[in-house]
Amino acid sequence: MIKLREIASAFVVLFAIIDITGSIPIILDLKAKGRSFKPAMATLISTALIFMFLFLGEAVLELFGVNISSFAVAGALVIFVIAVEMIFGVEIFKDDGPADAATIVPLVFPLIAGAGTLTTVLSLRAEYSLLNVTIAILLNMGLVYLVLKHMHWVEKILGKGGIYMLRKFFGIILLAMSVKLFASNITGLFH
Repeated sequence: MIKLREIASAFVVLFAIIDITGSIPIILDLKAKGRSFKPAMATLISTALIFMFLFLGEAVLELFGVNISSFAVAGALVIFVIAVEMIFGVEIFKDDGPADAATIVPLVFPLIAGAGTLTTVLSLRAEYSLLNVTIAILLNMGLVYLVLKHMHWVEKILGKGGIYMLRKFFGIILLAMSVKLFASNITGLFH
């Protein structure tokens, strides 16, 4: 049964975790480095990954002998490296893949369908009806697609100075998020 309150609540939680607006500086940074991405492909792969996790998340991790805490710590380390690149202007991720490799890493994972998003989806499924969580995911993915598709507008509005400031600011925010994700999950590895 569709409940607007559940949909709204799940939507807001996912919107905050996915944080596509907060990822704008990272995406613009990828573009500045000449790394291209495909908005539709990134959205479709992210959506598929999120739904796979919604239905099979814990079973898939168990298949590989990985628990949610290990998965979250791995995601935190990838986010940490991206944050270091943004803050210090260094290149750690070697760009040796195809031109559109940025579609998968870091765009799909860990930015859109990262450890935080995937573990949140498992939590939402336990709290709300599957139908309402599904609608909330689809609404968020529609928003993700619109932001990715119209990134050139964002680039024009902000200008080079605005992009530079956002990149440094969100690099620090991303660093803090990675530390929080790491800290809250590292203890789970030792139990």
